[in-house]
Amino acid sequence: MNPDQFQKNSMFVETPEDGGKNFDDDGRVKRTGTWITASAHIITAVIGSGVLSLAWAIAQMGWVAGPAVLFAFSFITYFTSTLLADCYRSPDPVHGKRNYTYSDVVRSVLGGRKFQLCGLAQYINLVGVTIGYTITASISMVAVKRSNCFHKHGHHDKCYTSNNPFMILFACIQIVLSQIPNFHKLWWLSIVAAVMSFAYSSIGLGLSVAKVAGGGEPVRTTLTGVQVGVDVTGSEKVWRTFQAIGDIAFAYAYSNVLIEIQDTLKSSPPENKVMKRASLIGILTTTLFYVLCGCLGYAAFGNDAPGNFLTGFGFYEPFWLIDFANICIAVHLVGAYQVFCQPIFGFVENWGKERWPNSHFVNGEHALKFPLFGTFPVNFFRVVWRTTYVIITALIAMMFPFFNDFLGLIGSLSFWPLTVYFPIEMYIKQSKMQKFSFTWTWLKILSWACLIVSIISAAGSIQGLAQDLKKYQPFKAQQ
Repeated sequence: MNPDQFQKNSMFVETPEDGGKNFDDDGRVKRTGTWITASAHIITAVIGSGVLSLAWAIAQMGWVAGPAVLFAFSFITYFTSTLLADCYRSPDPVHGKRNYTYSDVVRSVLGGRKFQLCGLAQYINLVGVTIGYTITASISMVAVKRSNCFHKHGHHDKCYTSNNPFMILFACIQIVLSQIPNFHKLWWLSIVAAVMSFAYSSIGLGLSVAKVAGGGEPVRTTLTGVQVGVDVTGSEKVWRTFQAIGDIAFAYAYSNVLIEIQDTLKSSPPENKVMKRASLIGILTTTLFYVLCGCLGYAAFGNDAPGNFLTGFGFYEPFWLIDFANICIAVHLVGAYQVFCQPIFGFVENWGKERWPNSHFVNGEHALKFPLFGTFPVNFFRVVWRTTYVIITALIAMMFPFFNDFLGLIGSLSFWPLTVYFPIEMYIKQSKMQKFSFTWTWLKILSWACLIVSIISAAGSIQGLAQDLKKYQPFKAQQ
């Protein structure tokens, strides 16, 4: 989901010439969003590549803890989103001044050092997601090639294919797309990405249902997930459980764009009330979808559930449908990568303009004509910086091409600060809550508990990355 697509509604201030009938209280064009459009935005923002790892995550924890953790994250995400909704306007949640982005809210309510920490957390999350998407897209492209190989040579053929050429291909596509200075004009790409996301998620769900309904070879599922001494060692069980928690946290990350979604709502009824309703509907819908995908995926594969249930080859046939699902993932991530890297590009380029205001290299625009495509503005700094960024993310992805570990790490790093800590701190500050009161105390306990969960899930993901890297190097040398 693109934060810019919500911000574009408030990019330009127009002067009211009709007595203000077509303009909101801040002088901007009247917003027309409703709880229906906001719910749709939330569902589109939440459902993404995180769904692919849920069957594996449930397998690590079993029938009891797996769904319980899913429901816990959904409740925490909904609860903190209601706190954040009250901070869209400040200091009063109904009549206060509007804040147009998440960072604007933090600056307005908390200010100073916490605003800088929020920016750091957001940009770490954005960089991590672009690396993760490079990994995921390449794995899906490899899966298409391997699926056709298995169909041709049989399921027992190794059909080894390196991820690296596909990461390079993905990076080349991103280098070209990254040169578009006003990416928010390509609104259609976000729509395509949303359609692709629903398509591959639904295909995975459908294949899981078909496998469970079709019977066939029985699979092992247990109340506690993978079994110590049978599937994993004791330490592996612990680390994998921590990592699975991070994967689920990644699947629920949408706080980054909540304020931008709220900024599309019309002012009557009050935006905070409408946003709370939309959050409830959006999170209930995605939780139902996640529970179905995770639990049916676990029922289909049991304790041997692959890390990515569309590329781990729990399914081999129909190969054309699996190919289509993986193509949908790759197309979705082509657009999604740009959604997350554009704010990074904008931040660095604005900093460059302020740092070197007289540099022609940094600020100069040149018109470049392309046959059949027209004229495009080209800036040398933009070309060099954006190309360098895409290459660096691709190189890091080549070094750590591990889907689950990276999703878990991104989820654990972004969940606590952006989904829990800042919404709670802003709500406490804006409501002028008395220190050590009952509500203040349990909100702080919730925040600290979520911090501990984030730390242990990050540790699990880092340990998983280290272990996979050890296994990957000898395997790579043998090929």
